Amino acid sequence: MTDDEQNRLSARAARYARVGASVGGMAARMAGSRLTGGNAMDPANAAAFTAALGSLKGPMMKVAQFLATVPDALPPEWADKLRQLQANAPPMGAGFVARRMIAELGPDWRRRFASFDLQPAHAASLGQVHRATSLDGRRLACKLQYPDMSSVVEADLKQLDLLFALRRQFNTALDTREAVKEIGARVREELDYVREAKHVALYRSILGDETTQTNVHVPGVHPELSTRRLLTLDWLDGEPLLDFTKASQEARNTIAAAMFRAWWHPFVRLGIIHGDPHLGNYTVFRDAGGEPGGINLLDYGCIRIFPPSFVKGVVDLYRGLRDGDASVIDQAYATWGFHGLSRQLTDTLNIWSRFIYGPLLDDRVRPIADGVSPGDYGREQARLVHEGLKKYGPVKVPREFVFMDRAAIGLGGAFLHLDARLNFCAMFNEALGEGFDVEALAQRQAKALKDSGLQPVV
Repeated sequence: MTDDEQNRLSARAARYARVGASVGGMAARMAGSRLTGGNAMDPANAAAFTAALGSLKGPMMKVAQFLATVPDALPPEWADKLRQLQANAPPMGAGFVARRMIAELGPDWRRRFASFDLQPAHAASLGQVHRATSLDGRRLACKLQYPDMSSVVEADLKQLDLLFALRRQFNTALDTREAVKEIGARVREELDYVREAKHVALYRSILGDETTQTNVHVPGVHPELSTRRLLTLDWLDGEPLLDFTKASQEARNTIAAAMFRAWWHPFVRLGIIHGDPHLGNYTVFRDAGGEPGGINLLDYGCIRIFPPSFVKGVVDLYRGLRDGDASVIDQAYATWGFHGLSRQLTDTLNIWSRFIYGPLLDDRVRPIADGVSPGDYGREQARLVHEGLKKYGPVKVPREFVFMDRAAIGLGGAFLHLDARLNFCAMFNEALGEGFDVEALAQRQAKALKDSGLQPVV
């Protein structure tokens, strides 16, 4: 066993120990609260929980943040704390990066680039991005995965499952078992950069690239410089989205309209969403006149491909809410996987649905929400859902709901940051097109996935 292999084995063992100790400590703390007549989900336990995750960094915190956007999946105090955390990790040093590149592209890897910066441009929870230049002069972004991340992810997911099994003993209003399975499946997919390259090709075919006159730019892939743990894309010039919060209303609307198109157009036409709405996954490019022209969509690890029937449920729920048709609403929830709902539970779910669909049902130029800060987006509605589920539950969260909900909340938060004012109803119906044909969607999806080398995920 080499020194590097020994170090990775030691690091993996230490990771298991740290995660297990953190979750075990939380379990003991929650059980102690219950035995002494306290509230296992109180703010003090929320602070301890998020402090433990924050010290671990990496995928454990990323996974927990997914659940922070699902109403009542976590106590409100826990969700608030988790939203404040940033998923990051210490960057790999230059020597380690060089060894990792040898492992991915072989000992002559440097000869395959005109230049390669061993210092990362960005570091995140699963890997880091390096600037490089191709032999023909193209600027590149090389996304290099941290070593042994598969074992790290499995350790974190196992402990997270234990944590939520414990929560179910204290709060039975919401069954999150399917949600945890869904998150685990998607995080495991994020480790496969060959699959992510196919996601990029898929989105490039849907939305275009930097050479076309669209308001969403998608990078090109360099498969000859990519592996399962190294993904090399074109470098897209852009500025952070939050740098434009003080720009003109027109500029902010342009950016928001591009983000809306990047999310809703692939979903209603092909049943595909970009499931990670982190603001760092967008940058803003400028047009020839120096004005914001749209967004660069940068990360494609978390892409959710839905069965066409699920998309039909989304459209049916929109129409049911729009028309006040309870039977259509009930059928939409059943299509999603919410089965056996009482009228009271349906009314509780409608609180959240009316919140998410509200801007799409209101045919006027408006902000995404009135008088709400980005950090408070959905807070009051989640509180009401929590109260309803405690009274009328339990209910099981379908797998597909998790990323649909997370992406919608993230998108709404971005619109609040920008204070965008658009006719979201008109934009949604434009994306939807004339009528909705689930069979036609299924055919379009099948062709797009085949062309990109992907299979539907169920």
